[in-house]
Amino acid sequence: MSFSRRKVAAAVAGAATFALVVSGCAASGGESTDDVTLTLATFNDFGYTDELLAQFTEETGIAVVHNKAATSNDARANYFQKLGKTGLADVEAVEIDWFTEAMQYADLLAPVPTELEGRWLDWKEASATDSEGNLIAYGTDIGPQGICYRADLFEAAGLPTDRTEVAALFDGDWDNFFSIGADYTAATGKPFIDSANSVLQGMVNQLDIAYEETDGTIVATENADIAAAYDAVVEKAVPISAYAGQWSEDWFASLSSGEFATMLCPGWMLGVISGNAPDVAGWDIADAFPGGGGNWGGSYLTVPANGANVEAAQQLAAWLTSPEVQMQAFANAGTFPSQVEALASDELAAATNEYFNDAPTGEILTSRAEAITVATFKGPQYFQFHDALQNAVTRVFDGLEDKDTSWNTWVTEVSAF
Repeated sequence: MSFSRRKVAAAVAGAATFALVVSGCAASGGESTDDVTLTLATFNDFGYTDELLAQFTEETGIAVVHNKAATSNDARANYFQKLGKTGLADVEAVEIDWFTEAMQYADLLAPVPTELEGRWLDWKEASATDSEGNLIAYGTDIGPQGICYRADLFEAAGLPTDRTEVAALFDGDWDNFFSIGADYTAATGKPFIDSANSVLQGMVNQLDIAYEETDGTIVATENADIAAAYDAVVEKAVPISAYAGQWSEDWFASLSSGEFATMLCPGWMLGVISGNAPDVAGWDIADAFPGGGGNWGGSYLTVPANGANVEAAQQLAAWLTSPEVQMQAFANAGTFPSQVEALASDELAAATNEYFNDAPTGEILTSRAEAITVATFKGPQYFQFHDALQNAVTRVFDGLEDKDTSWNTWVTEVSAF
């Protein structure tokens, strides 16, 4: 990336002014950090490279072992199996789709030190504040979405390749997106988008209410918006998709094979693409999204209260979510900052991404963030309901059930949760 790495590195060198300690061998409460090794558990790509974590070790003397789950689903299963018991990492990442579920166990998490409150966007902090007013998680990123596309494949199909023209092409609703995709697939014989379930995710993230009301009332199977999204995905997205879902070995391989031409792209997806298709020169990103805007993803770091190194873990979580380090994570993986000071920085506004044809990713993702008008309410059972609906789409994609049968299977599953 051509994003100012030297400026970021210099800023990160001073990041301890935003952490709980500057240097030395003791955390804020006097807990000795001599010979402490912390474990950090994440998933996908948070931008926490070995080099970045080595900076923390150099500043504090605390070693960090980074364990990365293959998917958010895997991380969730491990988290709730072990929370309050033993076996979790000192610092555990939690994805937004199951964060409300984690908030039910706020008493098992060490609160964020009060001096750090106010460093994140208001809604990011509000979502992580428990009924007693304790902030119990450290905000990492948010997920404003654009559209990533293969300019070389667009050119071969007679579509515009300039990102401004591509943004104009996609300036419209989901039907416009599906129409473009259907024309592409008809002309080339190839899928247009990577995953049908990514489309489902994009559509659901534009709803005020998905599966649960804010008072806890379950409306999953009665919500007409969910039914409409499912119908659209099965009828219009499935025929133009390469896969039902993401994160399989074949899906990772296809990021470089040219099997499909577009992806719905939150900032964090940029690192996934470039990291798994390093030699592909055709990827670009457009400042557009069907239906306006949408937020997909964005995570938190939590510190289990029964960990062996709680104060040192709080120090690591604070450091990783400081403005300077959030900027470096953005440079590493495209994870768009949730930290107020980082969002206001000149460095973010000027950030470009060499891999994506020198796209002005700071400008584009800021524009995409400003286009978000809805923060979908995701209740404690959101993850289970949504995962089951994705499975319903997958059954149709795989030809195991027709649209109505698969929906009815989902309805039966929801009633059993």
